[in-house]
Amino acid sequence: MTIESILGAIVIGAVIGAIGRLLLPGRQAIGWILTVVVGIVAAIIGTMIAQVMGVQTTPGIDWIELVMQVVLAIVGVGLVAGLKRGSRV
Repeated sequence: MTIESILGAIVIGAVIGAIGRLLLPGRQAIGWILTVVVGIVAAIIGTMIAQVMGVQTTPGIDWIELVMQVVLAIVGVGLVAGLKRGSRV
């Protein structure tokens, strides 16, 4: 892994996580670092699912893969926010 691929994963994870957090209704009491981590995990898992499903890689934006990643980020942010909220009781 090169430094460029690591930085790229962080940037893409931050964007995917932020989109997921914005699309999730309500307030999420998680920080930006957790948002980026959830986004990175969602991007990786979304890419793996798209490859398993046989989604073609295109020279432009892979919209199906992007939608999968954002949906996974929404679910991930919701789960992490719920777990953090539950631990404060």
